[in-house]
Amino acid sequence: MAGHTVTRAQLTEAVYQEVGLSRNESADLVESVIAEISNALERGEMVKISSFGSFAVRRKGQRVGRNPKTGQEVPISPRRVLVFRASHTLKHQINQALAQTGASTPAAGRSGSARTTSA
Repeated sequence: MAGHTVTRAQLTEAVYQEVGLSRNESADLVESVIAEISNALERGEMVKISSFGSFAVRRKGQRVGRNPKTGQEVPISPRRVLVFRASHTLKHQINQALAQTGASTPAAGRSGSARTTSA
C-alpha cells in the first residue's frame, strides 16, 4: 500500500483547483457533502455514488464471542456497522493503476492456499 491518506484539507484543495470556487466555498462544499452522506447513513438510508460505490448500514445481532487470550466466552451486543462496496468501475480503475505501476498484490508470494473472494 502507498501509506498515504487523503484528508479533508486535501479534498478541499482539489475542489478549489478543479472547480474554481474560493477555498472557503470549497471547504463548505466538502463539509456539506460529507454531512449529507453521514446524515443519510444515520437515517438508515443507503448512499450510492455512481462509478464509485455504495455505503450502507448493516445491523448485526447479538452473538457470543471469545476472548483470544483467556478463551472465555463474552457476549457481543447488537450493533450497526458501516459497510462500503466499491463499484465495478472503481475496482477496474484501481486494478488498471496497479497494472501500470507493476505493483503486486499483498497476497503475492505467500505459500499455502490463499482464500479469495469475488465481488
